[in-house]
Amino acid sequence: MSIDARRHRLAFAATWGLAICVAVIATPPDATALDVIVDTDIGGDVDDVLALGLLHALESRGECRLLAVTITKNDRRAATLADAVNTFYGRGEVPIGIVTDGPDRVPGTHLSLGEVRDDGQLRYPSDVVPAAVPDAVSLLRRTLADRPDGSVVMIQVGLSTNLARLLRSDSDEACPLDGRELVARKVRLLSIMAGWFQPVKRKVRPEYNVVADIASARTLAAEWPTPIVWSGYEIGTAMRYPQESIDRDYGYVAHHPLPEAYRLGFPRPHDRPTWDLTSVLYAVRPDRGYFGLGEPGRVTIDDRGMSTFEPSPDGRHRLLTATGEQAIRCREAFIGLCSEPPSRRPPVSR
Repeated sequence: MSIDARRHRLAFAATWGLAICVAVIATPPDATALDVIVDTDIGGDVDDVLALGLLHALESRGECRLLAVTITKNDRRAATLADAVNTFYGRGEVPIGIVTDGPDRVPGTHLSLGEVRDDGQLRYPSDVVPAAVPDAVSLLRRTLADRPDGSVVMIQVGLSTNLARLLRSDSDEACPLDGRELVARKVRLLSIMAGWFQPVKRKVRPEYNVVADIASARTLAAEWPTPIVWSGYEIGTAMRYPQESIDRDYGYVAHHPLPEAYRLGFPRPHDRPTWDLTSVLYAVRPDRGYFGLGEPGRVTIDDRGMSTFEPSPDGRHRLLTATGEQAIRCREAFIGLCSEPPSRRPPVSR
């Protein structure tokens, strides 16, 4: 890192003076913090950025430990953006992997945010070299192999490309197990935003995270060996993040990546659904009453990308549910946690 870059990072940190004074004090990490990996198509919709901010707020409270971020968007700028958000929250050490030749080539609404410069310096510092970001499956294998058995919760809030490829991966220098065996040994739960199971405005359609890579979604639904909790399109649609919070709750710093991403993506005023945030909140706080769970069963994906749930006593899949009261609780949790000032602290062991 150059001397100028180091000075810029120090200056960036210095701007937090007042914000740090009012930030929630980070709980020291301990053995009870949940190990999580998030797989995201960050850059496509603002809910991915909000979900990553939500995870950081929960880690600052000692509730989870973000082990890695893997990306399904086939645009190297997505890795820069993810690292910029991680660095903003004081966790630039979190490793990042990206899909190789993935199908998601849809231009993002706010991928440019990681490249914005003020007076020649990056507004949101990042030390990621896009061309050197490792393949997502390789990073997933290394990260899982290094964790205790049954300890990791996976959160997928994008296409199923990376996790389907993980299932089909062979043994390597990181681990002698093949992908399915590795997942079965190390992962305790997959919390996923995908599918559309209940009508919204009397319609049910193929959901984007499924239809954008139907083959991978079908592989994941059929072959993933651990319990899966599915948050369908209808869940996040019922819990919209309010524009009022974007306008009022992030003013403790001159520039914040969450509201800036939000404004780049949508005309104002706009209350955006919280699809990806629902899977994060359930993954980290499954027993806090934010959601209900449907009966056990199995999700299948047809060749058009339609998602169907069939009850079965021995099924490993369950659907998130939410009452009107729970939707209000979730919305308030999203507002409070996403807008919480980052708690700057030294990196923790991962």
